[in-house]
Amino acid sequence: MMGGHHAASGAAAWIAVTSSAPIAFGWYPGVSDIGVMTGTLVCAGAALLPDADHHNGTIAHSLPPVSEGLTKIVGQVSGGHRNGTHSILGVLAFTALAWGAGKLSLETEHFGSVLIGPGIMCVLLVAFAMDALKLTRKGVHWPWIPAVALAAVIAIFAPEEWWWMPFSVALGCVVHLIGDFVTTMGIPLFWPIAPKPPKWVRRNKWLPFDNMWTRGGNFALPVLGDAGSIREWVVMTPISLYAVVGFGWALLSQMGFDVESRWEDLVSSLSTLV
Repeated sequence: MMGGHHAASGAAAWIAVTSSAPIAFGWYPGVSDIGVMTGTLVCAGAALLPDADHHNGTIAHSLPPVSEGLTKIVGQVSGGHRNGTHSILGVLAFTALAWGAGKLSLETEHFGSVLIGPGIMCVLLVAFAMDALKLTRKGVHWPWIPAVALAAVIAIFAPEEWWWMPFSVALGCVVHLIGDFVTTMGIPLFWPIAPKPPKWVRRNKWLPFDNMWTRGGNFALPVLGDAGSIREWVVMTPISLYAVVGFGWALLSQMGFDVESRWEDLVSSLSTLV
């Protein structure tokens, strides 16, 4: 799946889980409108974390020179692109890192508890998201300005519970794996173990398992075909629009608009027409 679509799916997942809007599930209750908006960017960035193994991928140049060095290190540790970071073990590793970061905070007189760990991590995640979604300019200095500013806001106004950080990272990473799982290449789900399909699967080309369990040990359900395919765009366009609507809902609500009443009026008007 393309980088921008990974970010959009992460943003949509966060909104679906945390927003109190009628268009969301609301499985993570109590998140403020600011939490929904900032978390959308964080989860969008987290949905790109598994691609931190690619030294020339979407996020490698998103926050130079830090992102370039980071992707080289992650790529070496994880065995290259689409290996360790695209596995269950990779998701657990990223979540553990976020768990540790979520524990780092500093008590201040004016702002109360400031989440230092999540703030530092969010500099990277926000930069990843903004670059993939083309919301910032390229260059050495420009990406740092919005990334640091938004990360500071997140560090100060994020939910006080430490576990929101590992939750958003885990959610973003899982969404990424799902996005690559439904493409042709698939993912090495059980890395570093790469179980090869049995001979009876490899010999019978008419079986659908040949595309679902590759000779390299990857697993896939390639309903979207190759990354960047028309099918991917058809699926991801409404998902991206959903993320925009959810973010806009939280923004208008934070500005004081009674969005839910307007929504109920709209639904009522449409129901009378039907």
